[in-house]
Amino acid sequence: MFVPLTPLRCLHRALDLYGSRIGVVSGDRQFTYAELGHRAERLATGLRKFGVAAGDRVAYLSYNNHQLLEGYFGVLQAHAVLMPLNVRLSEPELAAIVRHSGAKMAIFDDDFAGTVRGLRRCCPEVNRWVALRQRIPESDLVYEEILDQGCPERADVFSIDEMAIAELFYTSGSTGAPKGVTLSHRTLYLHALSVALEYRDPELMVDLHTIPLYHANGWGHPQADTMMGIKQVMVRRFEPAEVFRLVHEHKATNMCVVPTMANALINAANSPDRAQWDLSSLKTMNIGGASSSPELVERVERAFPGCECMGGYGLTETSPVITMVQPLDAIGMSDTERHAHLALTGRAVVGATIRVVDASLRDVPRDRKTIGEVIVMGDQVMDGYFGDPDATSDAMSGPWLHTGDMAVWDEDGFIQIVDRKKQIIISGGENISSLEVEVAIFAHPAVLECVVVAAPDPKWGEVPAAIVVLKDGESLTLEDLLGFLRKRLSRFKLPRIVEFSGDPLPKTGTGKIRKHEIRERFWTGAERVKRVQG
Repeated sequence: MFVPLTPLRCLHRALDLYGSRIGVVSGDRQFTYAELGHRAERLATGLRKFGVAAGDRVAYLSYNNHQLLEGYFGVLQAHAVLMPLNVRLSEPELAAIVRHSGAKMAIFDDDFAGTVRGLRRCCPEVNRWVALRQRIPESDLVYEEILDQGCPERADVFSIDEMAIAELFYTSGSTGAPKGVTLSHRTLYLHALSVALEYRDPELMVDLHTIPLYHANGWGHPQADTMMGIKQVMVRRFEPAEVFRLVHEHKATNMCVVPTMANALINAANSPDRAQWDLSSLKTMNIGGASSSPELVERVERAFPGCECMGGYGLTETSPVITMVQPLDAIGMSDTERHAHLALTGRAVVGATIRVVDASLRDVPRDRKTIGEVIVMGDQVMDGYFGDPDATSDAMSGPWLHTGDMAVWDEDGFIQIVDRKKQIIISGGENISSLEVEVAIFAHPAVLECVVVAAPDPKWGEVPAAIVVLKDGESLTLEDLLGFLRKRLSRFKLPRIVEFSGDPLPKTGTGKIRKHEIRERFWTGAERVKRVQG
C-alpha cells in the first residue's frame, strides 16, 4: 500500500504513542506532545485562513523556541514551505534571501523588530509580518492570533504530495553566496528514520537543541525526536552557562555542537561556576558542522566524564546527516586509537551511499592516504537549488551530489574529511590540507581556536597562513609553536605565516569560521600567483 512519506507522520506517531509525554520545553513553558501537535494543527488551519496557499514560502526569523518547532509541522500541514532564516545574517543578506524565495509570510521574534522594519521596506512581496509575542508597529499580526483562527484538525497524509518541497534552507554562505536548498516531504521523512536509527537509548533520551533550528534542518533532530517521543529542550541562544543550566534542570542526555561550541563548553567547564551544575546526565555529544580532531574528542570526554563524544558529517544539501561514528566501532582500541577513531567523519548512515572519487568519478584507493572528493547518493539528498537550475546542474552528476569536500577512506567505508575542495593549499605542486594543519595547531594546549588558509607567495604560488587565538592567560611564541608543529607535520606543510590574534575568529551564524573572508584578506591587493600544477 502506498502511503505518502511526510514528516507529518512523525508528529502523528508522537500524538498516538506519546501524547502525554513532555514534548518540548521552551523558556518557562512546556507542552506535551498532544499539546504540541494540536498547536501545530491550529497553526496549519490558521495559516490557510490568512491566505497561505500550497507552495507558499513561510519565513521564520527566530531563535530556537516552541513556535519554530510548531512551524516544522504546522507549515507543512498547510501544504506550504517552511523557510527558517539565519538570525545572524545582515539585513541586506536577509533581504536578498527573502526576495529570492518569494516568501509570502514572515514570522519573527520580537527581538528582530528593527531588522523587520528595514525588510518591510525592501520586501513588498511579503503579505504579512507576524510577531511571535505581541503586536508591535512592525507586525500585522501576532502569532497566537493565527492559532486562534485555527482548529486542531489532523492532517490527511494522503493529501500530501511526498515529492513537494517541504523545507527551504539557504546555505550559510561560508564559501560563497547562499543558495536555497529544497527538501521534499519524502526526503525529510527518510532522513528522520536514518537519524533515529543512530540514537542510543531513545526511551531515556532528553535532547538539548543546541544547534539552531534555522540551520540545516536542525541536523534532523526535530523530526527524529518527535517520531521517537523524545523530550526536546530549546536553547534560545548558545551560551555555555545557559547550556549547563538546562542540562542540570532537565537532565539532558544528548546535544549536537560544532567544534567552536565544543571548545566554549570545555573552557566553561574549567571555570569556578561549573560546580553549581550537575552535568552527570550528559551521555552523548555529537560534533559536526566542521571537522573534529582527536584532541577535541579527548578534551570533551575529560571535561564531561561519562559523556561520549563522536563525529559525524553532512551538508544542508543532504538534510543534513550522511555519516556517523558510533562508540561501539571503537571497542577494544587504546584511548589514543579510540579518540582518533571517534574524530573520524564516519561511514554512511542508512539510506546514503557514499564514494570518494577522482576527477573522472573513479573511486580512489581505500588506503586512508589518497585524497578524492566525497560524492553521495541517497534518500537524504536535496531535489535541487531553488530557482537555480544551473547551480543544481553543477552540483549533480546524475544521481550523485558533489559535496566539494575532499576526503580519504578505508576498506570499511569510514571516511575522513581533509578539506574543502576550494580550500586545499597547493604549494610548489604539493597538496596541503588546511584542516590537517589546523588539527596540528589545535593540539597545542594553549590554543583556543585557529584557522589556516592559503596566502600568496612569489616562489611557491601559495603557502599555509595561520591565525591563532590563545586561551585566556596563555602565552605562546612563534618559535615554540613551530617546534611543536615540526613533530606533527612535514616541513612543507608548516605555516609560513603565523598571526596571533586577541579577537575571536569571524564565524557564520552556526559557528563555522568564515575562511573565505580570512583568505581574501591575504589576497586582496596582492598579485595573484598562478598555482603550480602537480
